[in-house]
Amino acid sequence: MISSMTGFGAADGPVGDARASVEIRTVNHRFFSPNLKLPSAFSRWEGEIREILRQKIARGHVTLTARIDRAAGSGPVIDEARLAQYAVTLKELQKKHALGGEVDLATVLRLPDVVASPSEEELDSGAGEALAAIVHKAVDSLISMRRAEGAQLAAFLVERVAAVETRLARVEKRAPVRLKEQHERVTRTVSELIGAAGADPQRIAQEIAILADKLDVAEALDRFRSHLAAFRETAQSKTADPVGKRLGFILQEMVREANTIGSKASDAQIQEDVIAIKEELERIREQVENLE
Repeated sequence: MISSMTGFGAADGPVGDARASVEIRTVNHRFFSPNLKLPSAFSRWEGEIREILRQKIARGHVTLTARIDRAAGSGPVIDEARLAQYAVTLKELQKKHALGGEVDLATVLRLPDVVASPSEEELDSGAGEALAAIVHKAVDSLISMRRAEGAQLAAFLVERVAAVETRLARVEKRAPVRLKEQHERVTRTVSELIGAAGADPQRIAQEIAILADKLDVAEALDRFRSHLAAFRETAQSKTADPVGKRLGFILQEMVREANTIGSKASDAQIQEDVIAIKEELERIREQVENLE
């Protein structure tokens, strides 16, 4: 099903003797762009987590944040040997350089590696499998939300396509009338300019035919209709493959045909409809950029 690139998913569960929670947020991006924020205890499984995301998410900027909550009594650990070494070194430096002040506990505790979280070595390979299961669960939650939003976007796109078709039908109805009017006007103008000069009627007919071809939008309308049908079919498809890029390509073609019709129109009513069509295509573009 069509999916949005914006979503959120979360899950938690036991990992070894601790409990882990995982949150995943995604926003628009042209490609798959993961950003993992893991505690040191989970860093060894970063590759596996990244691969899980890559397999299930095709496009979007993905931010995964994992946290680990350990049971009471397994909080931060103070390295007393390192603390003592720091204290002795600081006092020696203080004496050697005749520095004032006191070497207190708070100062030493702020030094590197004095206070540490329980080491990641406490987590075995089984913990990695448990963490992967939590990530899978969070991704599934994310995908569910993205699909729900994608369904809403698909409905909006189909509605906007219908609005474009309404305007296009007005252009199709007006185009042959406008072409006939232009033909008659050019013929009349040429006749007035020729006067009694007796210009070649066959040459006049050729020039009028060339002008009519330049003003004819029938082919552009046919192509536009074809693109609209392809866009609707893609937006309503139930394929598991991402369709955002395909919709973007089709939209580019529709914009091109709208520009072609507008440049050939030379008619106030058609120009008004073309402007309205372009407005609708811009609304469609804004939402297509949200699709995976």
